[in-house]
Amino acid sequence: MPTCNPVLAIDNLSLEFPAYQNNVKALNGVSLHVNPGEIVGVVGESGSGKSVTAMLSMRLLPERSYRITSGSLSMLNRNMLTAPEKDLLQIRGRDCAMIFQEPMTALNPTRRIGRQMLDVIIHHQKISAAAARDKAIALLRDMHIASPEQVLESYPFELSGGMRQRVMIALAFSCEPQLLIADEPTTALDVTVQRQVLLLLREKARQKGTAILLITHDMALVSQFCDRVYVMYTGAVVEQGLTDDVMSHPQHPYTQGLLSGLPEMVEPGQPLMTIPGQVPNLARLPSGCTFAERCAHAMPMCGERPVLTAIHGNEQRKSACWLPHQELS
Repeated sequence: MPTCNPVLAIDNLSLEFPAYQNNVKALNGVSLHVNPGEIVGVVGESGSGKSVTAMLSMRLLPERSYRITSGSLSMLNRNMLTAPEKDLLQIRGRDCAMIFQEPMTALNPTRRIGRQMLDVIIHHQKISAAAARDKAIALLRDMHIASPEQVLESYPFELSGGMRQRVMIALAFSCEPQLLIADEPTTALDVTVQRQVLLLLREKARQKGTAILLITHDMALVSQFCDRVYVMYTGAVVEQGLTDDVMSHPQHPYTQGLLSGLPEMVEPGQPLMTIPGQVPNLARLPSGCTFAERCAHAMPMCGERPVLTAIHGNEQRKSACWLPHQELS
């Protein structure tokens, strides 16, 4: 990717949730960036820190519920960790928008779709109600919604799951943000609708030059829609690189395990592979490699935690594993 100022830049970020006896270490030295116009995936199992990273990027975690122990987070060269609430109200929606996993929890069930869209558009763009309505109709039409005027008059519960998610995408693009964070945006949809929604999301982003941070547990989605990918485990990035490189030559045993569960990676008639064991307790992480107990390649030196290291000097391609990279190819 060409060098440029990233839309989102996270550097060595660590976060913990205070808890009785042991604090939950949700993020442990996370570093990632999203450049203008690119689609970046963050993938991993539940508990890997994906959604915490996404929510913190927009400061959507409840204040005073967490503690930053190290690192920085900036969006469009602004420090998001110290930004006052009045600035955040402008940043959210105008500069950065979010698509949540289940639109029924993000859309107000007691208000019509049109009222919700117009409120957001008018708040950030200061245009008349008539102009805002015209823009809302155009946005819904861009989402291939055949009767946008009818949808504007509908309540969320009157729409299908796929239609609600299209509304959420239209709402996210309503103020033409430079970054869109999509947190498991299609989990609640069937496979056919899922693909339609993601294609619309990518098409709209490419048209507008909007960067996307896609949070998912699905390596297949990453392979189809992302330019680059970060693989997370126990609140840390364990592998990163161009999507094609990571998919074709995974350099961390955890990434290999995620890929082995894809149907296309298994011979017909053979059972899908799974990663044995469970994600460690984030309140009591081992001092060494956090994947060692589940790893078929574990060895004595895994008692010390490996750092994310460039592969063959390529700073865009990194892995956190003690094994020589060529042994995992």
